[in-house]
Amino acid sequence: PSHPSHLSSSQFVFSSNLNMNLYATKKTAAEGMLDIALFLANITHMKTVIEQGAGYRYYAAVLTLISFSLALQIVAGVLIIIIARGDITEEANQTRLNSLNNITTILIFLIFVTNLFISVFGMERTGLFARMHF
Repeated sequence: PSHPSHLSSSQFVFSSNLNMNLYATKKTAAEGMLDIALFLANITHMKTVIEQGAGYRYYAAVLTLISFSLALQIVAGVLIIIIARGDITEEANQTRLNSLNNITTILIFLIFVTNLFISVFGMERTGLFARMHF
């Protein structure tokens, strides 16, 4: 056998050379940095939409979607900070941190879908289509 039979596979992973808490913290920090980058991009996009004014066809829709995305990103950011501060090697924390991680994953998926809609509705006057005259 690759490990003693009295250890479960999860206990074996945590006792290996890989420091699971350090790995989890680095992964969470990377998630947080990506969340900040998307947050700043959405704020910039919101500023552009506001500058274009209410005459823009999807003005209300895009502003609502960006606002929704920003709100989700704030919640995800708070959860990421909570997860990063937890110690995954302590068994007492594992269930709670796993649940928070699952909730954060769902939030990030919702942020992704919301930003797809923002991109679709935001194409009319920004980016490539702004320079093309049909």
